[in-house]
Amino acid sequence: MKTTVEMTVVGKDHEGVVASFTNFIFQNGGNIEKINQNVVKGLFGMYLEASFLHKIDINKFNSAAEKLARDLKMEVSIHHEATTRKKVAVLVTKEPHCLEAILDARNKNQLRGEIAVIVGTENTLLPIAKKAKIPFILVNEKEQTDAEEKIISIMKKYNIDLIVLARYMKILSPNFVWRYPNRIINIHPSLLPAFPGAYAYVQAYERGAKVVGCTAHYVIEDLDQGPIIFQEAFAIDENDTLESLKKKGQSLEARTLLEAVKMHLEGRLEVYWGKVHVKPKRSK
Repeated sequence: MKTTVEMTVVGKDHEGVVASFTNFIFQNGGNIEKINQNVVKGLFGMYLEASFLHKIDINKFNSAAEKLARDLKMEVSIHHEATTRKKVAVLVTKEPHCLEAILDARNKNQLRGEIAVIVGTENTLLPIAKKAKIPFILVNEKEQTDAEEKIISIMKKYNIDLIVLARYMKILSPNFVWRYPNRIINIHPSLLPAFPGAYAYVQAYERGAKVVGCTAHYVIEDLDQGPIIFQEAFAIDENDTLESLKKKGQSLEARTLLEAVKMHLEGRLEVYWGKVHVKPKRSK
């Protein structure tokens, strides 16, 4: 039985980090299947995926990896292939449509995962979380660095496997994104790469677009450039107003994001060479 372990290492760039962690894997009898490194303005980030054909002591392995990271003055996050229901964190701001779609699917037992926590930049959606009996944590620090540090601590506390940006209106830094490779899903109100940014529907309306849609994608350090998971579109009627266009678009956003989340939780998504490859749905 193969065990897969994903590790992300983040910290100030310096020599010896890659060699130390690859040697650590080999010394524990593992095989490195994927490795990727990035350096931006002196910040180093590495994603390493290793497989083990023998049973490993997870607690002992994690402790040894964390000690190695401390010795190197780095931070490490370790994600073992989930054997139980994956835990999901939903990050929101004030638009409810995507969160409501996810919670509705949860209530109908359509998600192969547990919504463990909702994180909001303001309290607008707190009543929805309370009704669903899901912990809601406000993170409204003005400095994004402080906000991300708090969110990272929340993700660790709840042992989160997947982060869903349900119209979360903040840009995440590489320091955050590198810790959760192919584990952050965002919904963008446009058929990327057209109409980037927050005012996609306004741009589409003003430029007389005939088709508009939305894109669910994994988040990477480059804004709105991550691997595309799922896209949907609809035709614009000549009688559509900006408000009717937004209403249709928001409904589509909710469905598209939900479909991407379902596929991820079902283990149907694989990312390689910058593309998402979807496995066929398993028959029950």
